[in-house]
Amino acid sequence: MTEETESRLELDMDTMQALFGQYDTYLSKIEKQMHVLFQDRDGCLHIQGSPEAVAQAEKLILSLTDSLGKGGQIDEQRIDYALDLASDGEDAPLEEMDSECISYTVAGKPIHPKTKGQADYVKAMRDNMIVFGTGPAGTGKTYLAMAMAISAFKKNEVERIILTRPAIEAGEKLGFLPGDLQSKVDPYLRPLYDALYQIMGAESFVRNMEKGLIEVAPLAYMRGRTLDNAYIILDEAQNTTQAQMKMFLTRIGFGSKVVITGDLSQKDLAPDVRSGLDVATEVLKHVEGIAFCPLTARDVVRHPLVQRIVKAYEEYENKEAKSHRDRADRRREEGGRRNTYRIRKG
Repeated sequence: MTEETESRLELDMDTMQALFGQYDTYLSKIEKQMHVLFQDRDGCLHIQGSPEAVAQAEKLILSLTDSLGKGGQIDEQRIDYALDLASDGEDAPLEEMDSECISYTVAGKPIHPKTKGQADYVKAMRDNMIVFGTGPAGTGKTYLAMAMAISAFKKNEVERIILTRPAIEAGEKLGFLPGDLQSKVDPYLRPLYDALYQIMGAESFVRNMEKGLIEVAPLAYMRGRTLDNAYIILDEAQNTTQAQMKMFLTRIGFGSKVVITGDLSQKDLAPDVRSGLDVATEVLKHVEGIAFCPLTARDVVRHPLVQRIVKAYEEYENKEAKSHRDRADRRREEGGRRNTYRIRKG
C-alpha cells in the first residue's frame, strides 16, 4: 500500500480564489496531473497524496502564490506552463519573471516574460547588440522585442525605433492589390502597428511617427542606409533571402540595438530559395556580440489550444523529416549496391 501524507498551507481568501480558478478548474488540473487531492478546510489548503507528490504540489502552489504577491496573474497558460516544468523535474521561478517588468501597455498592464525561454530572450536583448529570436507563433518574439524597443526609446537610450519586415508575396501579387504602394505594404506591417498601438497608444505612436522617431517600413527600404542610435526590429526574418539578410545586417550603425525574429517552420519563400535566417544562424553562431534565442512550443503564451497545435505540428514535421532522411538513406544504399553489382559484373 502506498504511503500517504498531508500538507497544510495557510492562504488568504483572495489567493485561494486565484489559485482555484473558475469552478476549481486550475486546482482540478493540478490534482489530475500531480496525483494529489486538495481540500479547503478551516481557511487552509490541505494537500493529500504520496510524500513526493505532496512536496511537488506544495512547491508549485508556493511558487504560484509568490507570483501573485509580485503582481503576477494566474491563468490557464501559467498553470499549464508550471505543470509542464514540474513534470520534467524543473522549478518554475514565476516570481522572478513577474519581477522583470519591461514596460507597461497604454492601459497600464505590466509587460514581462511569462516563461523561462522568454526571460532568457529578454536578458539576451539587454546584454547583446544583435539578438536572433526564433520560435513558433505565440512565443512573444515580436511583442517582447517591441516592448524592449519602446522602453529603450522612453529612457533615451536610442533616438528612434525602426521596425521592418519583408513584404513577401504569400499567394497574392502586390501589384494586384488595390491602392498606392503604402496601401499595398501596410497589411504586411499590420502586426507591428498593432503591438505599437497597444504598448505606446495610438496618439503617441502617430506623433512620434510624424516626427520621424518611429519608422515602420518594408525591408527593401533599408537598402543604402546606415542606421545609427536606433532600436531596429526585423520581423518575419524567415522570409528574407540570403542577400536581404546580409544587406540588413550591414546597415547597423553605432549606438544601435537589433532584434531579428522569425519562425523557421513558416517560410513563404520559393522552394529553391534558402532563407536568410537559416544562413545567418550558421554563419554568425560564433560571432561575439550576437545571441541566438530559440523559443519552443513550451514558450507559447497564447490560448492553450495554440500550444497544442504547435506541438502537434512539431511532432508531425519531425516525423516527416525522419521519414525523408530514411528514404534518402535507402536510396543511397540501393545506389551503392547497384554500383557494387556493376563493378563485379564488369
